[in-house]
Amino acid sequence: MPAVLVHGVPDTAAMWDPLLAALTRDDVITLALPGFGCPLPHGFGATKDEYAGWVADQIDALGEPVDLVGHDWGSLLTQRVALTRPELLRSFAMADGAVTGRFAWHDLALQWQTPEVGEQIMELMTGDAVADALRDAGHPGAADAAEAVDDTMKGCILDLYRSATEIAREWSPTGPAERPGLVIWGTADPFGAVASGERFTEVTGAQLVVLDAAHWAPVERPREAAAALESFWASLD
Repeated sequence: MPAVLVHGVPDTAAMWDPLLAALTRDDVITLALPGFGCPLPHGFGATKDEYAGWVADQIDALGEPVDLVGHDWGSLLTQRVALTRPELLRSFAMADGAVTGRFAWHDLALQWQTPEVGEQIMELMTGDAVADALRDAGHPGAADAAEAVDDTMKGCILDLYRSATEIAREWSPTGPAERPGLVIWGTADPFGAVASGERFTEVTGAQLVVLDAAHWAPVERPREAAAALESFWASLD
């Protein structure tokens, strides 16, 4: 029963390296979302539903339930799979991202969702500007992450966010989750307050762990995050 990790925006699977080094289990698979440091399949529209379906397909192909873990958009995709395809999972864990009825996008997301404005923002997302912004938000691998931001990823980000203007209405949980859940959140996350994670746990029954971190909590505090995850997984045995 492997653990499957799903990164967010604007990241690649490499973001998980600090957490992988801290985990004791060796059956961990890191997914690379289409267009994020890897090719975009022909005809793939990069919408939220296509990405959620893609994640579900990758898990289904493994042939056994998994412990699914996501961060940022990977967290939202994890939430969607957990609530719509629970048979694919033993458990799920979400870091710095959760959708409930009171969910609201942060300012940068709103800019990306706005035609022309989003394209203008993407033109500015180059080199040191990206690295500095990621570093300010707590990304421990800001420089490497910035190097991976190319035109393909930028286009996917715009398509993804523009498909999600109604995500609170379309993806919010309506009751307890069928699988055990864990939410990890950074106290200083500039893109979403801990209260967002609290609201999700109140509806679904998931557990909440708060770390002294910003938006990239599981890799800013990899030992603490690994301990929380492994304690959670051990409780399922």
